[in-house]
Amino acid sequence: MAIKATIFKVNLQIADMERHYYQDHALTLARHPSETDERLMVRLLAFALHAHEYLEFGQGMTVDDDADLWLKDLTGSIELWIDVGIPDEKLIRKACGRSNQVVVYCYGGRVVDMWFTQNSIQFARQNNLTIINLPVAITQALARLAQRNMSLQCTIQDGQVWLSDGSVSVQVERTVLKTAEK
Repeated sequence: MAIKATIFKVNLQIADMERHYYQDHALTLARHPSETDERLMVRLLAFALHAHEYLEFGQGMTVDDDADLWLKDLTGSIELWIDVGIPDEKLIRKACGRSNQVVVYCYGGRVVDMWFTQNSIQFARQNNLTIINLPVAITQALARLAQRNMSLQCTIQDGQVWLSDGSVSVQVERTVLKTAEK
């Protein structure tokens, strides 16, 4: 008998002063049995950073042709493809061909450095690709916020990002490894 996904209910309040986006989201996230709290919370952070009425969670962890999150226009064309973790370079290249913009939020410390170094030539060819690295200490702090029922606030201002559950606040540091060409 297969282990079922664990369901997380999240009330997420976003105050993004940079994009002038102020919205509350009632989200239901399914955590795959092999997914960690750390990865789940990075997916949630990516949602907060790119929040939009049409942004939705995909089946990226279990289906190679799906993003972890994606934003599609009304015709079904993929405007934004977001992956979390350290995806295979071939999958990133395929995503870049299918979407206007691709963002990868990677984490894992030295493993990320090795992955990026090994694939940097291929990544440089993808003009619509942005890669952002999250420090291990930050992603572990985010994982400690994970609960089956969460009420979180995300504040984005002057390049700073804070995620808080009301009692614990995590300031999210990000390092841009590659920026998409505009």
